[in-house]
Amino acid sequence: MKRRKFLNHTALGAATTAALVGCSGSSNTQTASTTDLPTLRWKMATSWPQSLDTIFGGAETVCQRVSDMTGGRFTIKPFAAGEIVPGTQVLDAVQAGTVECGHTASYYYIGKNPALAFATSVPFGLNAQQQNAWLYHGGGLEAIQKIYSDFGIINFPAGNTGAQMGGWFKREIKSLADLQGLKMRIPGLGGKVMDSLGVNVQVLPGNEIFLALDRGAIDAAEWVGPYDDQKLGLNKAANFYYYPGWWEPGPTLDVLVNQQAWAQLPQAYQEIFKTAAFEANINMLAKYDALNGKALKELVDSGTKLAAYSQEIMTAAQKATAELFEENASKNASFKEIYQQWQKFQEEVSGWNQINELSFADFVAQTNS
Repeated sequence: MKRRKFLNHTALGAATTAALVGCSGSSNTQTASTTDLPTLRWKMATSWPQSLDTIFGGAETVCQRVSDMTGGRFTIKPFAAGEIVPGTQVLDAVQAGTVECGHTASYYYIGKNPALAFATSVPFGLNAQQQNAWLYHGGGLEAIQKIYSDFGIINFPAGNTGAQMGGWFKREIKSLADLQGLKMRIPGLGGKVMDSLGVNVQVLPGNEIFLALDRGAIDAAEWVGPYDDQKLGLNKAANFYYYPGWWEPGPTLDVLVNQQAWAQLPQAYQEIFKTAAFEANINMLAKYDALNGKALKELVDSGTKLAAYSQEIMTAAQKATAELFEENASKNASFKEIYQQWQKFQEEVSGWNQINELSFADFVAQTNS
Protein backbone atom coordinates (compact mmCIF):
# COMPACT_ATOMS: atom_id res chain seq x y z
CA MET A 1 0.00 0.00 0.00
CA LYS A 2 1.51 3.31 -1.06
CA ARG A 3 1.70 6.18 1.42
CA ARG A 4 -0.49 8.44 -0.69
CA LYS A 5 -3.07 5.68 -1.01
CA PHE A 6 -3.20 5.16 2.74
CA LEU A 7 -3.48 8.90 3.42
CA ASN A 8 -6.37 9.06 0.98
CA HIS A 9 -8.00 6.15 2.81
CA THR A 10 -7.54 7.95 6.12
CA ALA A 11 -8.92 11.19 4.77
CA LEU A 12 -11.96 9.46 3.36
CA GLY A 13 -12.53 7.64 6.64
CA ALA A 14 -12.32 10.92 8.53
CA ALA A 15 -14.66 12.64 6.10
CA THR A 16 -17.16 9.82 6.36
CA THR A 17 -16.97 9.94 10.13
CA ALA A 18 -17.67 13.66 10.08
CA ALA A 19 -20.69 13.09 7.88
CA LEU A 20 -22.00 10.37 10.12
CA VAL A 21 -21.48 12.23 13.35
CA GLY A 22 -22.83 15.51 12.11
CA CYS A 23 -21.86 19.09 12.85
CA SER A 24 -22.68 18.76 16.53
CA GLY A 25 -20.02 16.08 17.04
CA SER A 26 -22.55 13.75 18.69
CA SER A 27 -22.55 10.15 17.51
CA ASN A 28 -26.32 10.13 18.10
CA THR A 29 -26.99 12.91 15.62
CA GLN A 30 -28.64 11.62 12.43
CA THR A 31 -27.90 13.38 9.16
CA ALA A 32 -28.91 12.82 5.59
CA SER A 33 -25.68 10.90 5.08
CA THR A 34 -26.40 8.32 7.77
CA THR A 35 -29.63 7.28 6.14
CA ASP A 36 -27.69 6.37 3.01
CA LEU A 37 -25.52 3.84 4.85
CA PRO A 38 -26.75 0.46 6.09
CA THR A 39 -26.84 -0.81 9.65
CA LEU A 40 -24.58 -3.85 9.82
CA ARG A 41 -23.81 -6.36 12.57
CA TRP A 42 -20.77 -8.55 12.04
CA LYS A 43 -19.04 -11.23 14.11
CA MET A 44 -15.27 -11.56 14.51
CA ALA A 45 -13.67 -14.84 15.59
CA THR A 46 -10.24 -14.51 17.20
CA SER A 47 -7.33 -16.74 18.14
CA TRP A 48 -6.93 -15.20 21.60
CA PRO A 49 -8.28 -15.68 25.10
CA GLN A 50 -10.10 -12.59 26.32
CA SER A 51 -7.87 -12.47 29.41
CA LEU A 52 -4.96 -11.30 27.24
CA ASP A 53 -6.09 -7.71 27.04
CA THR A 54 -3.36 -6.52 24.67
CA ILE A 55 -3.52 -9.13 21.94
CA PHE A 56 -7.30 -9.59 22.21
CA GLY A 57 -7.33 -5.82 22.49
CA GLY A 58 -6.15 -5.60 18.89
CA ALA A 59 -9.40 -7.19 17.80
CA GLU A 60 -11.34 -4.95 20.16
CA THR A 61 -9.63 -1.86 18.72
CA VAL A 62 -10.76 -2.72 15.20
CA CYS A 63 -14.32 -3.35 16.36
CA GLN A 64 -14.54 -0.27 18.57
CA ARG A 65 -13.06 2.13 16.03
CA VAL A 66 -15.32 0.88 13.24
CA SER A 67 -18.31 1.52 15.49
CA ASP A 68 -16.99 4.92 16.56
CA MET A 69 -16.32 6.08 13.00
CA THR A 70 -19.71 4.96 11.71
CA GLY A 71 -21.73 6.38 14.56
CA GLY A 72 -22.66 2.86 15.65
CA ARG A 73 -24.19 1.88 12.30
CA PHE A 74 -21.51 -0.75 11.58
CA THR A 75 -20.69 -2.86 14.62
CA ILE A 76 -18.50 -5.95 14.95
CA LYS A 77 -18.56 -8.24 17.99
CA PRO A 78 -15.24 -9.99 18.81
CA PHE A 79 -15.32 -13.53 20.18
CA ALA A 80 -12.52 -15.19 22.13
CA ALA A 81 -10.83 -18.36 20.94
CA GLY A 82 -13.15 -21.32 21.38
CA GLU A 83 -16.37 -19.33 21.58
CA ILE A 84 -17.16 -19.87 17.90
CA VAL A 85 -14.20 -21.90 16.62
CA PRO A 86 -10.86 -22.97 18.13
CA GLY A 87 -8.12 -20.36 17.99
CA THR A 88 -6.27 -22.05 15.14
CA GLN A 89 -9.34 -22.35 12.89
CA VAL A 90 -10.18 -18.69 12.36
CA LEU A 91 -9.20 -18.72 8.68
CA ASP A 92 -11.56 -21.64 8.05
CA ALA A 93 -14.44 -19.85 9.77
CA VAL A 94 -13.93 -16.69 7.71
CA GLN A 95 -13.52 -18.64 4.48
CA ALA A 96 -16.74 -20.58 5.12
CA GLY A 97 -18.68 -17.45 6.03
CA THR A 98 -19.35 -18.71 9.56
CA VAL A 99 -18.16 -15.24 10.60
CA GLU A 100 -17.58 -12.20 8.45
CA CYS A 101 -14.09 -11.55 9.83
CA GLY A 102 -11.42 -12.85 12.18
CA HIS A 103 -8.34 -11.71 14.07
CA THR A 104 -5.48 -14.20 14.00
CA ALA A 105 -1.86 -14.97 13.15
CA SER A 106 -1.44 -16.04 9.55
CA TYR A 107 1.40 -18.44 10.29
CA TYR A 108 -1.08 -20.74 12.01
CA TYR A 109 -2.12 -21.72 8.49
CA ILE A 110 1.18 -22.58 6.81
CA GLY A 111 -0.25 -26.06 6.23
CA LYS A 112 -2.54 -24.42 3.67
CA ASN A 113 0.26 -22.36 2.11
CA PRO A 114 3.72 -21.95 3.70
CA ALA A 115 4.01 -18.46 2.22
CA LEU A 116 1.44 -17.25 4.76
CA ALA A 117 4.29 -17.29 7.29
CA PHE A 118 5.59 -14.04 5.80
CA ALA A 119 2.34 -12.31 6.75
CA THR A 120 3.21 -12.88 10.41
CA SER A 121 6.94 -13.40 10.87
CA VAL A 122 9.68 -15.78 9.78
CA PRO A 123 12.81 -16.90 11.65
CA PHE A 124 15.66 -14.39 11.54
CA GLY A 125 13.41 -12.07 9.56
CA LEU A 126 12.18 -8.50 9.88
CA ASN A 127 11.66 -6.65 13.13
CA ALA A 128 8.35 -4.89 13.73
CA GLN A 129 9.31 -1.58 12.12
CA GLN A 130 10.84 -3.34 9.13
CA GLN A 131 7.81 -5.61 8.82
CA ASN A 132 5.49 -2.61 8.66
CA ALA A 133 7.74 -0.98 6.08
CA TRP A 134 7.61 -4.11 3.94
CA LEU A 135 3.85 -4.54 4.26
CA TYR A 136 2.84 -0.94 3.69
CA HIS A 137 5.53 0.32 1.35
CA GLY A 138 7.50 -2.67 0.09
CA GLY A 139 4.83 -4.64 -1.73
CA GLY A 140 4.31 -7.10 1.12
CA LEU A 141 0.62 -6.53 1.75
CA GLU A 142 -0.26 -6.85 -1.92
CA ALA A 143 1.69 -10.12 -2.10
CA ILE A 144 -0.03 -11.57 0.97
CA GLN A 145 -3.48 -10.45 -0.19
CA LYS A 146 -2.85 -12.29 -3.46
CA ILE A 147 -2.38 -15.52 -1.49
CA TYR A 148 -5.42 -14.93 0.69
CA SER A 149 -7.57 -14.34 -2.38
CA ASP A 150 -7.23 -18.08 -3.09
CA PHE A 151 -9.22 -18.65 0.10
CA GLY A 152 -11.88 -16.04 -0.65
CA ILE A 153 -10.36 -13.71 1.97
CA ILE A 154 -8.83 -10.24 2.09
CA ASN A 155 -6.45 -9.44 4.96
CA PHE A 156 -5.13 -6.33 6.67
CA PRO A 157 -2.37 -5.98 9.31
CA ALA A 158 -4.05 -5.33 12.67
CA GLY A 159 -1.47 -5.79 15.39
CA ASN A 160 2.18 -6.47 16.11
CA THR A 161 3.69 -7.80 19.34
CA GLY A 162 7.23 -6.63 18.67
CA ALA A 163 10.21 -8.95 19.08
CA GLN A 164 9.17 -11.92 21.16
CA MET A 165 10.89 -13.97 23.82
CA GLY A 166 12.36 -17.42 23.21
CA GLY A 167 10.00 -19.44 25.37
CA TRP A 168 9.62 -21.19 28.71
CA PHE A 169 11.42 -24.44 29.52
CA LYS A 170 11.08 -26.79 32.43
CA ARG A 171 14.80 -27.53 32.32
CA GLU A 172 17.92 -25.70 31.27
CA ILE A 173 18.79 -25.78 27.57
CA LYS A 174 22.50 -25.34 26.91
CA SER A 175 23.12 -27.18 23.66
CA LEU A 176 21.51 -28.83 20.65
CA ALA A 177 21.65 -32.12 22.51
CA ASP A 178 19.28 -30.69 25.13
CA LEU A 179 16.67 -30.06 22.44
CA GLN A 180 16.44 -33.66 21.28
CA GLY A 181 12.95 -35.09 21.86
CA LEU A 182 11.81 -31.97 23.73
CA LYS A 183 8.05 -31.41 23.40
CA MET A 184 7.50 -27.73 22.62
CA ARG A 185 4.57 -25.56 21.63
CA ILE A 186 5.81 -23.39 18.75
CA PRO A 187 3.93 -22.59 15.51
CA GLY A 188 4.94 -21.24 12.11
CA LEU A 189 8.23 -21.76 10.31
CA GLY A 190 9.96 -21.43 13.67
CA GLY A 191 8.28 -24.69 14.56
CA LYS A 192 9.58 -26.24 11.35
CA VAL A 193 13.11 -25.14 12.24
CA MET A 194 12.82 -26.52 15.76
CA ASP A 195 11.55 -29.77 14.30
CA SER A 196 14.69 -30.03 12.16
CA LEU A 197 16.75 -29.52 15.32
CA GLY A 198 15.14 -32.51 17.00
CA VAL A 199 12.23 -30.88 18.86
CA ASN A 200 8.83 -32.56 19.00
CA VAL A 201 6.76 -29.58 17.85
CA GLN A 202 3.13 -28.96 18.81
CA VAL A 203 0.76 -26.13 17.92
CA LEU A 204 -1.67 -25.07 20.65
CA PRO A 205 -3.85 -21.94 20.98
CA GLY A 206 -2.99 -19.55 23.79
CA ASN A 207 -5.77 -20.67 26.09
CA GLU A 208 -4.41 -24.25 26.16
CA ILE A 209 -0.72 -23.57 26.76
CA PHE A 210 -0.60 -23.26 30.55
CA LEU A 211 -2.36 -26.53 31.32
CA ALA A 212 -0.27 -28.43 28.78
CA LEU A 213 2.94 -27.03 30.23
CA ASP A 214 1.88 -27.33 33.84
CA ARG A 215 0.74 -30.96 33.51
CA GLY A 216 3.81 -32.04 31.54
CA ALA A 217 2.06 -32.68 28.22
CA ILE A 218 4.75 -30.39 26.79
CA ASP A 219 8.22 -29.53 28.11
CA ALA A 220 8.43 -26.01 26.74
CA ALA A 221 6.28 -23.32 25.15
CA GLU A 222 6.60 -19.94 23.56
CA TRP A 223 3.84 -17.36 23.42
CA VAL A 224 4.55 -13.63 23.11
CA GLY A 225 6.55 -11.88 25.81
CA PRO A 226 6.68 -11.00 29.50
CA TYR A 227 3.33 -9.21 29.81
CA ASP A 228 1.21 -11.88 28.15
CA ASP A 229 3.29 -14.80 29.46
CA GLN A 230 2.84 -13.56 33.01
CA LYS A 231 -0.91 -13.25 32.50
CA LEU A 232 -1.05 -16.83 31.23
CA GLY A 233 0.91 -17.93 34.30
CA LEU A 234 3.62 -19.66 32.26
CA ASN A 235 6.21 -18.69 34.90
CA LYS A 236 4.30 -20.93 37.34
CA ALA A 237 4.68 -23.92 35.02
CA ALA A 238 8.34 -23.51 33.99
CA ASN A 239 11.37 -21.75 35.50
CA PHE A 240 13.67 -21.06 32.55
CA TYR A 241 12.86 -18.14 30.25
CA TYR A 242 14.97 -17.91 27.10
CA TYR A 243 15.73 -15.16 24.62
CA PRO A 244 15.74 -14.02 21.89
CA GLY A 245 12.67 -15.25 20.06
CA TRP A 246 14.65 -15.61 16.84
CA TRP A 247 11.63 -17.10 15.08
CA GLU A 248 9.42 -14.02 15.63
CA PRO A 249 11.40 -10.76 15.54
CA GLY A 250 8.38 -8.68 14.52
CA PRO A 251 5.17 -10.69 14.15
CA THR A 252 2.13 -9.10 12.54
CA LEU A 253 -1.40 -10.16 13.40
CA ASP A 254 -4.03 -9.97 10.70
CA VAL A 255 -7.70 -9.24 10.45
CA LEU A 256 -9.19 -11.54 7.82
CA VAL A 257 -12.41 -10.63 6.01
CA ASN A 258 -14.59 -12.85 3.87
CA GLN A 259 -14.31 -11.42 0.34
CA GLN A 260 -18.03 -11.66 -0.37
CA ALA A 261 -18.85 -9.82 2.84
CA TRP A 262 -16.16 -7.25 2.02
CA ALA A 263 -17.51 -6.64 -1.47
CA GLN A 264 -20.95 -5.91 -0.03
CA LEU A 265 -19.64 -3.13 2.22
CA PRO A 266 -20.12 0.47 1.07
CA GLN A 267 -16.79 2.01 0.10
CA ALA A 268 -16.98 4.35 3.08
CA TYR A 269 -17.20 1.36 5.43
CA GLN A 270 -14.29 -0.33 3.68
CA GLU A 271 -12.09 2.71 4.16
CA ILE A 272 -13.11 3.02 7.81
CA PHE A 273 -12.37 -0.67 8.38
CA LYS A 274 -8.88 -0.33 6.86
CA THR A 275 -8.18 2.74 8.96
CA ALA A 276 -9.29 0.91 12.12
CA ALA A 277 -6.99 -2.03 11.29
CA PHE A 278 -4.07 0.34 10.75
CA GLU A 279 -4.69 1.94 14.13
CA ALA A 280 -4.82 -1.46 15.82
CA ASN A 281 -1.55 -2.44 14.17
CA ILE A 282 0.34 0.59 15.45
CA ASN A 283 -1.33 0.76 18.86
CA MET A 284 -0.68 -2.86 19.83
CA LEU A 285 3.05 -2.57 19.19
CA ALA A 286 3.30 0.59 21.27
CA LYS A 287 1.34 -0.96 24.12
CA TYR A 288 3.48 -4.10 24.28
CA ASP A 289 6.67 -2.03 24.32
CA ALA A 290 5.24 0.02 27.19
CA LEU A 291 4.25 -3.05 29.23
CA ASN A 292 6.92 -5.70 28.67
CA GLY A 293 9.82 -4.10 30.52
CA LYS A 294 7.98 -3.87 33.82
CA ALA A 295 6.57 -7.37 33.44
CA LEU A 296 10.01 -8.85 32.76
CA LYS A 297 11.40 -7.26 35.90
CA GLU A 298 8.53 -8.69 37.95
CA LEU A 299 9.15 -12.16 36.51
CA VAL A 300 12.87 -12.08 37.28
CA ASP A 301 12.26 -10.69 40.77
CA SER A 302 9.84 -13.55 41.46
CA GLY A 303 12.40 -16.22 40.58
CA THR A 304 12.27 -16.68 36.83
CA LYS A 305 15.68 -17.69 35.45
CA LEU A 306 16.42 -15.54 32.42
CA ALA A 307 18.88 -17.05 29.94
CA ALA A 308 20.14 -16.52 26.40
CA TYR A 309 20.17 -19.25 23.79
CA SER A 310 23.68 -20.58 23.25
CA GLN A 311 25.68 -19.61 20.18
CA GLU A 312 25.50 -23.25 19.08
CA ILE A 313 21.71 -23.23 19.05
CA MET A 314 21.45 -19.82 17.38
CA THR A 315 23.89 -20.74 14.62
CA ALA A 316 22.22 -24.09 13.95
CA ALA A 317 18.78 -22.48 13.87
CA GLN A 318 19.91 -19.81 11.41
CA LYS A 319 21.45 -22.44 9.13
CA ALA A 320 18.34 -24.60 9.29
CA THR A 321 16.19 -21.54 8.50
CA ALA A 322 18.12 -20.80 5.30
CA GLU A 323 17.75 -24.42 4.23
CA LEU A 324 14.02 -24.38 4.99
CA PHE A 325 13.50 -21.23 2.91
CA GLU A 326 15.27 -22.77 -0.06
CA GLU A 327 13.34 -26.02 0.28
CA ASN A 328 9.97 -24.26 0.39
CA ALA A 329 10.92 -22.01 -2.51
CA SER A 330 11.77 -25.07 -4.63
CA LYS A 331 8.39 -26.67 -3.93
CA ASN A 332 5.95 -23.76 -3.76
CA ALA A 333 5.73 -21.07 -6.45
CA SER A 334 3.96 -18.50 -4.28
CA PHE A 335 6.51 -19.01 -1.49
CA LYS A 336 9.35 -18.51 -3.98
CA GLU A 337 7.78 -15.34 -5.38
CA ILE A 338 7.29 -13.74 -1.97
CA TYR A 339 10.61 -15.00 -0.59
CA GLN A 340 12.66 -13.48 -3.40
CA GLN A 341 10.89 -10.13 -3.12
CA TRP A 342 11.03 -10.19 0.69
CA GLN A 343 14.72 -11.18 0.73
CA LYS A 344 15.67 -8.22 -1.46
CA PHE A 345 13.73 -5.87 0.83
CA GLN A 346 15.35 -7.37 3.94
CA GLU A 347 18.84 -6.80 2.54
CA GLU A 348 18.08 -3.17 1.75
CA VAL A 349 16.31 -2.26 4.99
CA SER A 350 18.83 -4.15 7.16
CA GLY A 351 21.72 -2.33 5.51
CA TRP A 352 20.06 0.99 6.25
CA ASN A 353 19.16 0.07 9.83
CA GLN A 354 22.72 -1.03 10.58
CA ILE A 355 23.77 2.53 9.83
CA ASN A 356 20.96 4.56 11.34
CA GLU A 357 19.74 2.46 14.29
CA LEU A 358 22.06 -0.41 15.18
CA SER A 359 25.09 1.85 15.55
CA PHE A 360 23.13 4.10 17.90
CA ALA A 361 21.68 1.20 19.90
CA ASP A 362 25.12 -0.38 20.29
CA PHE A 363 26.62 2.86 21.56
CA VAL A 364 23.82 3.45 24.07
CA ALA A 365 24.04 -0.16 25.29
CA GLN A 366 27.78 0.14 25.84
CA THR A 367 27.63 3.48 27.63
CA ASN A 368 24.71 2.44 29.86
CA SER A 369 26.16 -0.92 30.87
